[in-house]
Amino acid sequence: MIRIVTLTDTDRQWACQLLRKRWAGPEIVTRGVLHDASRLPGFVAWQGTERVGLVTYRIAAGECELVTLDALVQWRGIGTPLLAAVEKVARTVGCHRIWLITTNDNVDALRFYQRRGYRLVAVYPDALVESRKLKSKIPEIGLYGIPLRDEIELEKRLG
Repeated sequence: MIRIVTLTDTDRQWACQLLRKRWAGPEIVTRGVLHDASRLPGFVAWQGTERVGLVTYRIAAGECELVTLDALVQWRGIGTPLLAAVEKVARTVGCHRIWLITTNDNVDALRFYQRRGYRLVAVYPDALVESRKLKSKIPEIGLYGIPLRDEIELEKRLG
């Protein structure tokens, strides 16, 4: 059974290590803005005594940006409850939408989010050229051997 708990200071070192391993560091670039995801609010998924997932987000101007979502084991029901926890916070504080950026290579994320009510609202061609100026560790080739070039924005309207 998966338990979702608020990310605490005792989780921060683990979260930072996870972000280094899965995102080449805690710095995440979305729409030309550099975020330190290890310092953002979030939730941790636990299975028994092991952490099996992490989500981080930020809230500003009536919107909630989903910054990172990592399920350490796919197809085990980890990502959906993490996403639901952020959506609940966003609704509670009165956000009118929750949005995220993914990249053109992340076809699994596109499937995941669309199945959960998110819509593609924008494509930013060649956005990763600018992102690499802020975070040089962003690779040129992404998942499935697809060249990493574009950002894709998805959103879910709340209300």
